[in-house]
Amino acid sequence: MHPTVASAAALALASLLACRPAPPGPAAPVPSPGGGPPRVVVESPSGRSPSVLVEVARLPEELERGLMFRQRLGADRGMLFVFPESGRHGFWMKNTLIPLDMIFIDERLEVVGIVENAEPMTESMRGPDVASRYVLEVNAGWSGAHGVRRGDRVRLENVR
Repeated sequence: MHPTVASAAALALASLLACRPAPPGPAAPVPSPGGGPPRVVVESPSGRSPSVLVEVARLPEELERGLMFRQRLGADRGMLFVFPESGRHGFWMKNTLIPLDMIFIDERLEVVGIVENAEPMTESMRGPDVASRYVLEVNAGWSGAHGVRRGDRVRLENVR
């Protein structure tokens, strides 16, 4: 094959490969229009999309402490745990004074498990038997009140 034809063919192949969709990986957080505080939006097939303003726990000491020792958690407020990698993340309620719902979310930003009304001040481990990358903790009853279900999609806004 002539070098010019070979170069053109190689360039065409490179262009085609560059246009292929990337393999699925972790979904990226999305900035909300105009910025704002970190927020988690749960989107269901029914069209509802409740949201929670969150504190983000990412550092080892933040992940360990979570919402321990808090006297209360405001309505539609929560904490988003961002783990460095997916895995089976179990939680206990030792030193946690308020009952919570825990929503486990995988890398594709899909709800993979829910622990509702976790009893405070206990050392029982809680969590689904599947891998998650994120865990959203909210006031007990929030999941049920908003119809959050396994399979719902999640959007992370301004989570850095």
